[in-house]
Amino acid sequence: QVQVAESGGGEVQSGGSLRLSCAASGSVGSIYSMGWYRQFPQKPRELVAQFTGDGSISTSDSARGRFALSRDNAKNTVHLQMNSLKPEDTAVYFCRVLMPNGYEYWGQGTPVTVSS
Repeated sequence: QVQVAESGGGEVQSGGSLRLSCAASGSVGSIYSMGWYRQFPQKPRELVAQFTGDGSISTSDSARGRFALSRDNAKNTVHLQMNSLKPEDTAVYFCRVLMPNGYEYWGQGTPVTVSS
């Protein structure tokens, strides 16, 4: 079993910054992929940015150039630095951990609110 703990959400004004952190613990072993998704009301979750199985970073068009993903492999942690935030970035952000066997684990979600 893998536990996923998120932190760093909150409220910020348009143009501001937030940093989200995600730590995986438990039977972590070798993580295949780890990163961030977000969900708008009544919409499916969508990719923001994640480290893929080959170590590269996959980033959504909306996040590219504003958000940066980093990681600490020793701590099984990833960070999402979000800059130049816009009201349309307002959503619940979820951390996702994908294991080599295909099992995926999600955090509880952390809300991000960007006011205009």
